[in-house]
Amino acid sequence: MLTKRKILVGVSGGIAAYKAAEVISRLRKLHAQVHVVMTKSATEFITPLTLQSLSSNPVYVDLFDAPKRWNIEHIALAEHVDAVIIAPATANVLAKMAIGLADDFLSTVLLATRAPIFVAPAMNHAMYHHPATQTNLALLKDRGIHVIGPDTGFQACGTDGEGRMSEPVKIIESLAGFFAGSDCLKGKKALVTAGGTQEPLDPVRYLGNRSSGRMGYAIAQALQEAGAETILVSAPTDLPTPHGVKRISVQTAQEMYHVVLELFLEMDVVIKAAAVADYRPAYEAEQKIKKTGAGYTLELVPNPDILAELGRKKTSQVLIGFAAETENLLANAQDKLQKKNVNLLVANDITKPGAGFGSATNIVSFLFPDGRKIDLPQMSKLEVARHLVREIAKILGIETKE
Repeated sequence: MLTKRKILVGVSGGIAAYKAAEVISRLRKLHAQVHVVMTKSATEFITPLTLQSLSSNPVYVDLFDAPKRWNIEHIALAEHVDAVIIAPATANVLAKMAIGLADDFLSTVLLATRAPIFVAPAMNHAMYHHPATQTNLALLKDRGIHVIGPDTGFQACGTDGEGRMSEPVKIIESLAGFFAGSDCLKGKKALVTAGGTQEPLDPVRYLGNRSSGRMGYAIAQALQEAGAETILVSAPTDLPTPHGVKRISVQTAQEMYHVVLELFLEMDVVIKAAAVADYRPAYEAEQKIKKTGAGYTLELVPNPDILAELGRKKTSQVLIGFAAETENLLANAQDKLQKKNVNLLVANDITKPGAGFGSATNIVSFLFPDGRKIDLPQMSKLEVARHLVREIAKILGIETKE
């Protein structure tokens, strides 16, 4: 599972840094390409020369060292690795990741990469259980960071408790387990729509909605992780495009309709996660509409129903729809499931805390035409997306590692 994978190993300054040597050695034996970044404090515990010898690649420590290759190296590493594993991950590094601090080579790479990130916490048990550390870990998990361990056992400070870094073999197994399902959609073409469409009223104003696009972007990332050739048709949003995903930007429902319909027959999987405006202004004013103090009547006309049209045209494609509701969730979602001819409908009540537009997390149910329903607890939108990808693989008859 790790053959030819480009893995970045980040080593931070804790006594468990010596275990990084075994992590790197095991990765190399499994034919992974390993790159190493160390914090300056990590070099007090184990030398860069040791890890360079084990990885067969230069070790990066100082952000301002002369470049080993002619590029902006922290960006180059961030963009070209398949995964990042921080072992050990000290409380300090976890805190930096949580607030987005970028004050050295490692933290800068972590902020720039769009590859999946794994952390193996390692610290004194009191530091691990401190509310600040627990809050940081919870925040990182919500962002889709994979946390491995920690284990319980004897620690260098002479105490016994939780906070000991997981053994290298467990870290490698977690990484390999992730990649075991990562190619389940290799060779498949997938299209995702995301964001809220904007319907122009005049050169200044538009009709829109509160969608952030986070759910659709998370799905695009999860599809790309699973090996699918992924196209993201996105309404306006400030979110960065997931690494390896092709993005096509649109503004209106009609623009999204034409792009999606043009590409649909080439796709194996289509997921309609965008919040598409049901109506648009009948006329777009050429100049800004001025305030007169009097009432203003706005005439609206219906937009095309993209999901319904795809349901009518689909042949072998797996078609997934979303139902974001504010009342009668199951009744409305079941009605949409039947009318739109989808293989799976993702339903969520956007009025619930921790779900809906703008939230980093979601609470959803997967509904199937045969009456099955899978309820997921509150989790990050990326984790929801990864669950969805596994269900898509099952619909396609592909076995995955749970």
